[in-house]
Amino acid sequence: MKNYLLALNILLVIAVASLFYLHFSPKKSTLSTTTNMATGFKIAYFEMDSLQNQFEYFKEVRNSLNAKDQELGRSFSQLENNFRSKYQELQKVGASLSQSELASRQQELVEMDKNLKNRKQEMDQEMQDEQFKKLQDVKKKIEDYLKEFNKDKSYAFIFANSPEMNMYYKDTLYNVTIEVVKGLNETYKKKK
Repeated sequence: MKNYLLALNILLVIAVASLFYLHFSPKKSTLSTTTNMATGFKIAYFEMDSLQNQFEYFKEVRNSLNAKDQELGRSFSQLENNFRSKYQELQKVGASLSQSELASRQQELVEMDKNLKNRKQEMDQEMQDEQFKKLQDVKKKIEDYLKEFNKDKSYAFIFANSPEMNMYYKDTLYNVTIEVVKGLNETYKKKK
């Protein structure tokens, strides 16, 4: 066991020394690689929140989705209110009903509650499907525009910077947000 630990420690010291040497030794080929990357491998980014707030089509989609969500919410509220009023009515008159009438109304409420829950799930699914479809359309418009935008720019990648992306450093020299938003809006106005 003692020999094993000694061997392991020696291997670790060699590994650390190798890494130290590789990290701090002069790098001869790095300059040529960096130069090649700088001339042949460009990356740009745009701020997704700016695009969401300034791209007219995206704003229309967001407003459309909000309107649909509110419409579905009102519709569901009406169903809920109907259920609630039937429930409250049964509480008021329940004591005066016969056993069979009470059971029948309770069964009706159970069915209404079940239908209410099913309708809620349907509405939620409908909203999710609508959001997915609309946001995919927005994404496609952005992708199509970026293909056109990049024809003469020759970027290898164009990223959307957002809080979920975890971009730790970005040089604003490569921020193409203003150009992208302007171009998307111009393209959208032409197709409108």
